[in-house]
Amino acid sequence: MAQRVDGNRITVNHRAQTAQGRARLLLALVPLLFLSLFFVYPVVTLFAVSLAPNGVFDSSGLVTLFASRTYLQIFSFTFMQAALSTALTLLLAIPSAYVFAHWQFRGKKLLLSLSLLPFVLPTTVVAVAFSGLIGERGLVNDLLMSMFSLTEAPLQLDHTLTLVLIAHVFYNYSVALRLITGFWMNQSNHIEESAALLGAHGWGLWWQIQFPLLRPVITAAALLVFMFCFTSFGVVLIMGGQRFATIEVEIYRQATSLFNLPLAATLSLVQIGFTFILMLIYTRFQRQVIVELRSTTRPLRSATSLREKIAVVSTIVLMITLLFTPLATVILRAFTYGNEGVTLRYFGLLGTNPRGSVLFTPPLVAIGNSLSFALVTTILAVGLGVLSAYALRGSKRGLLGGLDILLMLPLVTSAVTIGFGYVVALDEPPLNLRTSIILIPIAHTLIALPFVVRNVLPALRAIPPSFGDAAQSLGASPLRVVRLIELPLILRGLLVGAVFAFTVSMGEFGASLFIARPDTPTMPIVIYRLLGQPGASNYGQALAMSVLLIIVCALSLIVIERGRTIGTSEL
Repeated sequence: MAQRVDGNRITVNHRAQTAQGRARLLLALVPLLFLSLFFVYPVVTLFAVSLAPNGVFDSSGLVTLFASRTYLQIFSFTFMQAALSTALTLLLAIPSAYVFAHWQFRGKKLLLSLSLLPFVLPTTVVAVAFSGLIGERGLVNDLLMSMFSLTEAPLQLDHTLTLVLIAHVFYNYSVALRLITGFWMNQSNHIEESAALLGAHGWGLWWQIQFPLLRPVITAAALLVFMFCFTSFGVVLIMGGQRFATIEVEIYRQATSLFNLPLAATLSLVQIGFTFILMLIYTRFQRQVIVELRSTTRPLRSATSLREKIAVVSTIVLMITLLFTPLATVILRAFTYGNEGVTLRYFGLLGTNPRGSVLFTPPLVAIGNSLSFALVTTILAVGLGVLSAYALRGSKRGLLGGLDILLMLPLVTSAVTIGFGYVVALDEPPLNLRTSIILIPIAHTLIALPFVVRNVLPALRAIPPSFGDAAQSLGASPLRVVRLIELPLILRGLLVGAVFAFTVSMGEFGASLFIARPDTPTMPIVIYRLLGQPGASNYGQALAMSVLLIIVCALSLIVIERGRTIGTSEL
């Protein structure tokens, strides 16, 4: 009798697990269809253009590419600048993460939330920021020239590798900082305390205890930063100038300037293949990191000794200098540019479109466009993100494990490659969307979707299964369980993901540059076009538009941090 009851119980559990598996697969169909149409299909089309331009397999493009000294130099420079940028980023982020993971200090949460501001801002704003701060006519050079009576600017960083590396660190410092901080805060301090009692101090404590514990998250952060720098577009295009070319910049040049679509597609193929390999390695280390992201266990205290206070103050000074001084320069120059003193003139010019302007509409129209695109992006990303999170909730292998990797790929795939893929693939029925306005929020959704999933999924996995089981035993349907129990519990993560999607859309530049119509530009595109034109009014308008974008993104990040717990993100 007991064996029969146990057998029935096993059968019921097996049926329940089978039903849950089928439900997850059904939920995964919608995001899989979206990714297949708007990511996989354009990428496969690029494969066809590069490997079979005339309908027949032809590897001559790849052979020519790797046999050319010019392109080998482009490949080597792409690797070199990405490796240097990653090393510099980690060199600054790891000590800062130590401070954030060990001590409590005033303004810590606000500082951590605003540290993401550079990451979500478009390259055009970053170009304006560094040009205004350390450019040939920037504030630092003006100050040095006036102090030492110099006739030439002492800092000559325009269009140099140094400026590219500084900008990459500016962009990716917060990514590494937050990943390492979140992991470190979830490590119990008992191991470190025991090692210290046994005589491990200083570098010995770091190499023997702390570094082995942090190796998975440091590796994951290094891979993620390397991928971002490897696929960097705007930083190299605007700040590097004509002297430097990465694979990303060369794709753009071949596609838009030389109209050599097969070569551009071949370059995209090489880039996608390499980032895919890196993505597989990254997800392996990311899963090790996720295991530790349970709840904050490390007790924090205020810095008491002189050494601890110096560490905290040094970290704050570093973050202000690296992250916020360039952005503060943009705001200052927007109100003081020219010889008029404090002025709102350039903000007023945003509503005009004089004859001969490089723009087809007044710059102010771009604000409405960006807000509209960001709203549509948020709706799409949240809907697809919730479905994806529920599909991934209980499985990391098989088809659903593939969905997890596929969701992350657009984030590290070149935005230029995505935009170029749309130009090549979506120009004939049934997906003749090349000139459609909906293409911009679709591209933005691809990039924003991972942020939504990585904020909703941890909240969903944190819900004990017993909650749903108890509700269903009382007669609640699965949909009622989701609506009344699970959605309220994941609401905070859902709101954070939604604001992230909105912010990412506002700042997206690379893909939009390919697919935006002249009469529907976004704010980053308007800034880029204004920067490319001579004249004080154009540069002043670029400053004013940058200020508005900085304000929107900063407010969004503050909202995100109010609803987010440090150490619970899976990204």
